[in-house]
Amino acid sequence: MTSPLGASIRRTEDLRFLTGRGRYLDDLCLPGMLHAAIVRSPHAHARVERIDPSAALALPGAVAVLTAKDLPGLGGNVPPLVPTPAFRPWAQPVLASSEVRCAGEAAAVVVARDAYAAADAAEAVLVDYLPLPVAAHVDQALQPGAPRVFQDWPDNVAGVSAGEVGDVGRGLREASAIVEAELVFPRLAGMPLEPRGVAALPGGPTDADAITVWVSTQVPFSVRTAVAEALGLAEERVRVIAPDVGGAFGSKGHVYAEDILIPLAARQLGRPVKWVETRREHFLTAAPDRDQHQRCRMGVRADGSIAAVETAFTRDHGAYPTLGDVIPLNTINHLPGPYRVPHYRARCTSVVTHKTFAAAYRGAGRPEAAFVMERLLDRAARALGMDPAEIRRRNLIRPEEMPYRTGLTYRDGLPIVYDPADYPAAFERVLALLDYGGWRAEQRRRAGSTRPVGIGLAAYVEGTGLGPFEGADVRVDPSGAVYVHVGVSCQGQAHETTLAQVAAAELGVQPAQIVVVGGDTQAIRFGMGTVASRVAAVAGPAVSRSCRELARKARLAAAEMLECAPEDVVLAGGRASVAGMPDRGIALGELARAAIRSRALARDGAPGLHACAFFYPGTVTWAFGAHACALEVDVETGAIRLLRYAAVHDCGRPINPMVVEGQLHGGIAQGIGSALTEELIHDDDGQLLTGSLMDYGLPTADQVPFIDALPLDHPSAMNELGIKGVGESGVICPAATIANAVEDALAARGALVSRVPLTPQRVWEALR
Repeated sequence: MTSPLGASIRRTEDLRFLTGRGRYLDDLCLPGMLHAAIVRSPHAHARVERIDPSAALALPGAVAVLTAKDLPGLGGNVPPLVPTPAFRPWAQPVLASSEVRCAGEAAAVVVARDAYAAADAAEAVLVDYLPLPVAAHVDQALQPGAPRVFQDWPDNVAGVSAGEVGDVGRGLREASAIVEAELVFPRLAGMPLEPRGVAALPGGPTDADAITVWVSTQVPFSVRTAVAEALGLAEERVRVIAPDVGGAFGSKGHVYAEDILIPLAARQLGRPVKWVETRREHFLTAAPDRDQHQRCRMGVRADGSIAAVETAFTRDHGAYPTLGDVIPLNTINHLPGPYRVPHYRARCTSVVTHKTFAAAYRGAGRPEAAFVMERLLDRAARALGMDPAEIRRRNLIRPEEMPYRTGLTYRDGLPIVYDPADYPAAFERVLALLDYGGWRAEQRRRAGSTRPVGIGLAAYVEGTGLGPFEGADVRVDPSGAVYVHVGVSCQGQAHETTLAQVAAAELGVQPAQIVVVGGDTQAIRFGMGTVASRVAAVAGPAVSRSCRELARKARLAAAEMLECAPEDVVLAGGRASVAGMPDRGIALGELARAAIRSRALARDGAPGLHACAFFYPGTVTWAFGAHACALEVDVETGAIRLLRYAAVHDCGRPINPMVVEGQLHGGIAQGIGSALTEELIHDDDGQLLTGSLMDYGLPTADQVPFIDALPLDHPSAMNELGIKGVGESGVICPAATIANAVEDALAARGALVSRVPLTPQRVWEALR
């Protein structure tokens, strides 16, 4: 039997989705279920003076209007995903009781017999607000005497993050040329097809105080902890289930107020309650990301080698710094990229403002890092009169320098050490995929025309497979099916396929026999979540270890039945048989039934074919990639048309190359959106101006060209499967690659690119 690892088998979950048998949060219908709608503040900053529910309660179908004073336990707060002691103390209330800090913050929850009645009743709740001064943008928030987001802070600075290697001053003095830039990466929305939603069922068949919560989330175990704390319950009495989730991209990667509020309302009313976010609510209240403003410079020597890089930047966290210093540190640690940077200094000032709180969106600090490094490299090449590809060749870390230490410390507290790989060879692969020389010739041919061609290049490294752990509980059913229970949930990444391939390779069965169950806190005791490109690299080895242990037990039980030594038992084709005697064997399902009474397994300590193991990575594993594109710019209108896009990504050992390519294609498409069209814009009063799909420019099919994406295989040393992450990789470079290409196309006209998205209006203005 050929190992399924490394095979491009079809995604097994797609049949369910394509035939309408997927089950999402809004498909859930429970007997006696009520529906909730949230009363949200129209003001970015205001005092809540009074809430009058009488008009709402008089409407047909209205059941209750609940405020902070109506819900016992609501004095608690929304827990941060990652506590950051270095930041000033803060708290995010589940419901605002006296003050709202951003437009859209919840002041009350209305519960009614159906969703339409709930929406009407929410409109009828009368809330008296006293508007307060607003600091909607970082420059406003940092002004002396600015309106404060937290009244007990002396200003709006949550904290400062920094990283430094070498002596930047010395490096800049050694430089032959110094280039500077002020670069802006705007606020972006994670825009999954399915918005957020929560449903809660109080009580259980044998436990009146238990509660079951369904939530469209990436982190069901974090939600369990938050709900248990808010309700004063043991975590064992709270079951959280993430059903099929239609996309997430980081925006569902932490606990929201609604994840706690709906279970509280259900418990208060003694009936199941469901809330599903509208698209308008998603724009207004789902956590966005990016929003960095960098002032940076690079010194280069005459031969093109980097002498020093320095940047000082701000991150706008919105009203609550939910992820603490995670994103700033991601940017700081990833900014040197795959290059030798002997002298480096980065400093981020994290600022709170009166806007929706920011968290993570696919890439989470890395696209900003690539944007800075790659923009500076292109400008340095132009200052030296050097080809952009050549300056990168001269600075890429070489294979003989691996494993390479940057001198920085990752956010897990360990030194950053890049996994062995061949960055220069991979870079040459992407140049060949693009036909770099051919496009340079086309650029020369079109010089001086109204549609000049530009070529953009960019490269990156990505810390993937973040710990501390993931686990897998594997059981063989007497039917012959193998159930793999994992702590991670899926939002479209093909876990049911890839983790089944890992299990099948260890157990000698077809992937179709494997049933992967995730997103249920009752399936396995602990789990960390589907974030940070970590599932394949952390859950994958956990599945492999559990299945390896289960295979050992299967050999013990089979040897007892087949009267042979355990080492002579072969697991293949869904059977356990004697080596060299394939007809003398037993099907795995039959073996599972018999193993319950196996004396051999009794001596081993437990009955049945079952094993549970956890994998703890020592630290992250470092992936590498490079992107290249060719585009044309219409100088009369500012319109950009992508002509060709190529990418390579070192994912270590690919479990399923087709899935890897799909992840890269999806990430690149999202990155094209951030490069060309996407931006959340707020006015000076903190009001969102781009709060619908008519105003927020998601990429369309005609903006995404053919993408030639090639997975590369340099095995990781951090796990036995050799896996590196891939989930976020595709989105890291497109903004930098496309910005470089646009500036390259317009270099003869003196236009500079300092921010994305590169809308036609912005390009047209840069030309003038």
